[in-house]
Amino acid sequence: MTPEQFAVPYDRIRAEMSRVVVGQEEVVEGLLVATIARGHVLIEGAPGLGKTLMARALAAVSGCAFKRIQFTPDLMPSDVTGSSVLDRERGTFTFMPGPLFAQLVLADEINRAPAKTQSALLEAMQDRQVTVDGVSRPLPSPFVVVATQNPVESQGTYPLPEAQLDRFLMKLTASDPPEAEERRIVRNHADGFDPSDLRALSVVTSPEELAAMQVCAQRVRIDDAIVAYIVDLTRRTREDRAIELGASPRASIALLKCAQVRAAAEGRAFVTPDDVKPMVKPVFRHRVLLQPDAQLQGVTPDERIDDVIKAAPVPRAA
Repeated sequence: MTPEQFAVPYDRIRAEMSRVVVGQEEVVEGLLVATIARGHVLIEGAPGLGKTLMARALAAVSGCAFKRIQFTPDLMPSDVTGSSVLDRERGTFTFMPGPLFAQLVLADEINRAPAKTQSALLEAMQDRQVTVDGVSRPLPSPFVVVATQNPVESQGTYPLPEAQLDRFLMKLTASDPPEAEERRIVRNHADGFDPSDLRALSVVTSPEELAAMQVCAQRVRIDDAIVAYIVDLTRRTREDRAIELGASPRASIALLKCAQVRAAAEGRAFVTPDDVKPMVKPVFRHRVLLQPDAQLQGVTPDERIDDVIKAAPVPRAA
């Protein structure tokens, strides 16, 4: 697959998803980029903004095996990974796969489960395998975790630790749609749209084609000047006085992968600074920790990242 060929299924997936996901174009774009970049996504937003619908729509149009895990305070790690069950007839234990054994896994309200259960995702997200009873079992390919959380409620929630947040390639924020888009959403429901039934969506790609797109994106050329630009952006988060903990080299790698997908989506075989800039906030916002005084002043990670982007010299085309 060439970058020119890559753009065709990419646009087809995005257009099909837009039939049911309205007013969240940036989140849909980020979700698609992360999937092709072999990354996982954390979507944060108030209830009713279509976070779950986006994940289900992506699974529906891609033909990927889909599982949903509703995270609750009493959820156990074995409920996520699976467990060994005694087969009385044979007298042996048989492994029963959990919902993690799917190509697209929705971890709904991930911050409602305790740390022990949240940590069950760590190995799966990083190594794409699950170890139960000392046996490591590979997960399907492609494998993407889409997690959601509500930023408003704090009662009965367990904030994700930095180590787990860093496993997510992106953190996307779902916000209220514009008025015209909200009218369209309500009109769709008035005309009989049922968000629980996505059979109206067409399967426009396949897991095999997604895998080919992932390989194609990895082959997109990225010059040394762009690599230096990405590293400069990352290092500036560590030097910013308002930021206590800056982005790590893993963030630089994530930014590189996302920029490659953006370039391929435009049908190009090379990365430009314009491919990097839109991905900086989604890749960095959950990886930077503000100083306490900056938090008291109401400063947000996105504001500091905006300043970092403005201050970093942009490489010119050769």
